[in-house]
Amino acid sequence: MRAVVVVPTYNERENVVALLTAVRVAAPDADVLVVDDNSPDGTGDLVEEAAADLGQVKLLSRPGKQGLGSAYRQGFALALDEGYEAIVSMDVDFSHDPAVVPEMLRLVDGGADVVIGSRYVPGGGTVDWPWHRRLLSRWGNRYTSAVLGLGVGDCTSGFRAYRADVLRDIDPASTSAEGYAFLTELVRRLVRHGHAITETPITFVDRRNGQSKMSGRIVAESMLLVTGWGLHDLFRRRP
Repeated sequence: MRAVVVVPTYNERENVVALLTAVRVAAPDADVLVVDDNSPDGTGDLVEEAAADLGQVKLLSRPGKQGLGSAYRQGFALALDEGYEAIVSMDVDFSHDPAVVPEMLRLVDGGADVVIGSRYVPGGGTVDWPWHRRLLSRWGNRYTSAVLGLGVGDCTSGFRAYRADVLRDIDPASTSAEGYAFLTELVRRLVRHGHAITETPITFVDRRNGQSKMSGRIVAESMLLVTGWGLHDLFRRRP
């Protein structure tokens, strides 16, 4: 099965080479596509140097910071155009363990439509998070799943493996959300299109290098969009 790992980056010079090396060790047959938003710290230059050393690494360099959703839309579009059969998405900061990638691809190869690396199924969890962030994430995901009727424990996990034809069916290019709301928007479409979502447990480790991109504005945007989608779905169901 021809697979690619899509990794968005912005100012990740402290993590990117180590992450690319770890992915190459864990999944030597998979390609890696780094989508970099013209990082001022030279992340893109390091990716190009690593590509020469490691092989099977491609860089999609964008003109400026445009957001997580936009990065994935372009990365997924390129991966689909190039004919990959499975597409993995993951963070660059080692919050997602590259050693889990082969298991996710094995599940897709075995028939799963989509595999989500989940913190909120038995065996999953988080490490090095303060209590308020754990509470916000867990209850935010419960709220999202309940309001949208998704039946998914971890709607905002960015660690996923998609079967290419399933990703093509939900048309990520036509989505509009940014930040973590983009990840929820994809799950919502997957459920609406009848695709089976498999959740496999992961341990999410808070980044040790670099600066987090999470902010209160991103959280607020996500909750507002989720509430709006929920109301939209509610009124559509009413006679």
